[in-house]
Amino acid sequence: MIRSSLPHLHIAALSHAGMSGKNNEDRYAVSSFQLSKDDSRPSLFAVVADGIGGHRAGEVAAELAVNYITAVVAESNAKKPISILENAIHHASQSIASHSAGKEEEDGMGSTCACVWVIENRLYTAYVGDSRIYLLRGKHIQRLTIDHTWVQEAYEKGIITAEQMHDHPNLHVIRRHLGGLKLPDVDFRLRIDDTESNEESINNQGFHLAPGDTILICSDGLTDLVWDDEILKTIRSKKDMKAAAESLINIANERGGHDNITVVMMTMPYLEETGRKKAGILDWLLGED
Repeated sequence: MIRSSLPHLHIAALSHAGMSGKNNEDRYAVSSFQLSKDDSRPSLFAVVADGIGGHRAGEVAAELAVNYITAVVAESNAKKPISILENAIHHASQSIASHSAGKEEEDGMGSTCACVWVIENRLYTAYVGDSRIYLLRGKHIQRLTIDHTWVQEAYEKGIITAEQMHDHPNLHVIRRHLGGLKLPDVDFRLRIDDTESNEESINNQGFHLAPGDTILICSDGLTDLVWDDEILKTIRSKKDMKAAAESLINIANERGGHDNITVVMMTMPYLEETGRKKAGILDWLLGED
């Protein structure tokens, strides 16, 4: 693909360390492309990573995840998005594991990742861990991802209720991450309807986005403290996406801000907007505190 300076979706992105005094171990990147010299169709790729590990190891892992995943996607021809995303995430996981090998201070470091790839108006997702992807359409919000956590598994098995998930002691125990000895099982379930089977969710890859649809990618520093209906209400009540991103982070911080908070939003423009978009929109956003 060829880098472009003019994303075909509206973008807002913001990351905050939170109120606990810890380093910001979240990282994100957003990149826009055209598919090739001979194919001018637009493509937008975004990734959010939440690092795991002390002594600054988490932020190193998250940065490696973002950089390696984005690089593999950028160097691809975009013809097989699912295979490309799986290869990119596995490459990043191996790179994190290699980086930490033999380094006591970085032992056990890892990262989540949540990836969104929009080719023209077709949506592809891939994720590992508990960073989330949402679709906002009109007055509705849909969580497209399924957390890879102990509490999610316990809920699905009927061990705990939905209400017990919010403040359970194992809330932050994740089942999958990048950087382990084994390659992570990348999740391609794109859940448009909560009643879908896993196979139906996977078959949603390439989902057609409509004008006005908003995709939100965020780390668990937001979703631990701000519920889905509040996310929808907040985004819809603001005049623009930048103000919405700031408001979401402010709400999480007002409720304790116990973790890093990262928000990346992208909205499909309406047809009348595409003819009057201004050049010079930043196409490469790299999130650091």
